[in-house]
Amino acid sequence: MTVRTRFAPSPTGFLHIGGARTALFSWAYAKKHGGQFILRIEDTDVARSTPEAVQAILDGMHWLGLDYDEGPFYQMQRMDRYKDVIQGMLAAGSAYYCYSSKEELEALRESQMQQGLKPRYDGRWRPEEGKVLAAPSADIAPVIRFKNPKDGHVVWNDLVKGEISIANQELDDLIIARADGTPTYNFCVVVDDWEMGITQVIRGDDHVNNTPRQINMLKALGATIPQYAHLSMILGDDGQKLSKRHGAVSVMQYHEDGFLPEAVLNYLARLGWSHGDEEIFSMQQFCEWFDLDHITPSAAQFNTEKLKWLNAHYIKQADKQSLASDISLRLAQLGVTVAAQPDLSAVLDLYKERANTLNELAESIVYFYQKPAMDALAAEKHLTDDIKPALQKLTTILTTCDWNAEAIHHAINDVVTEFQLKFPKVAMPLRVLICGIAQSPSIDQVMVLLGREEVLARVSTFK
Repeated sequence: MTVRTRFAPSPTGFLHIGGARTALFSWAYAKKHGGQFILRIEDTDVARSTPEAVQAILDGMHWLGLDYDEGPFYQMQRMDRYKDVIQGMLAAGSAYYCYSSKEELEALRESQMQQGLKPRYDGRWRPEEGKVLAAPSADIAPVIRFKNPKDGHVVWNDLVKGEISIANQELDDLIIARADGTPTYNFCVVVDDWEMGITQVIRGDDHVNNTPRQINMLKALGATIPQYAHLSMILGDDGQKLSKRHGAVSVMQYHEDGFLPEAVLNYLARLGWSHGDEEIFSMQQFCEWFDLDHITPSAAQFNTEKLKWLNAHYIKQADKQSLASDISLRLAQLGVTVAAQPDLSAVLDLYKERANTLNELAESIVYFYQKPAMDALAAEKHLTDDIKPALQKLTTILTTCDWNAEAIHHAINDVVTEFQLKFPKVAMPLRVLICGIAQSPSIDQVMVLLGREEVLARVSTFK
């Protein structure tokens, strides 16, 4: 049997990190087994679904490189098919009309709660042998309910959590079509998984309670039951459920914050799954290694510092042209135009070992393309009157010396020796004048890239 997995987000918000991990695991499982990965947009919640959210999901999938073999399919475009299936179930006796009013159901719920019972529909309109139903009220538009089995258990071997068994008596008769005729979420999922031939349903464990109902409906339709794998939730750095208050939980927010998709994917792959002690690996390796046996059933904890560490690794390994293109865009967002000189790739080579994010990298090299605002505290500390003679002498030497790192370093050393200073005593003021701050990579390499004319113009401001 060909493996067919699916990712089925609801377009009521952005593609968040938990959803991205579900998509990644479903995608990798299909790739591992030479199968197909399907994207399905579950947009039946018309009031909350938006075109912008759909586009955000598609953008997130594209940015991460999670290519799908089929789709995107939209449930709202399949309404006629769902209604046909429901009519077939009504004819077969596995579904029925329920004419209970809203007031009746609220009264039933209140009574059950007062008795300490679990609120549930009591089957009053469920047709059974020998049972006489009341005449339906012409004023009530009926819903349609699934006739859930009353006896036995729904048992499945969850590929993450192990065997799960739910007594059918714990499940009431689920509404599968509302009074206006629109099918409900749980029913649409069943029809889609059946007709799309889904073999493994990999999703968050917030869906565990839906699974027994969906299995029973699949059985009623005579459909093959897929395997289920329910992934544990993701906790924030503080151990609480990951939410908006933890900051960037939208996938595209990580893009905006300067993370590479390779780093996000690598991090998500290790969030609840492991392959020995491997921490850094390509998506090709991940697909070769991935299995559901090594997914932990316990909650995974998000660690922002570890993601930054991974991101720093991938920045160092990034393709020069792609990195330069990305940084050019980020500099433009900062109002900085990249000139032909100094060469951006050369500047990035000098700085990419020092950055955790692309935003940090862009911000750290702004001074190469526009004169920097000088850090006041650094200037007060390092630009003192006693260092002026040494810097003036260095300026004179720099006017005529060869313009390479070795010659510049030699010139600084000569001044250090002549004025009986330590190297930082000269290098720090140079950094403040040239870079605006007292920290930078090797100052001689920075000066080479900036060029003689620009360096002398910046140093000469200290008189």
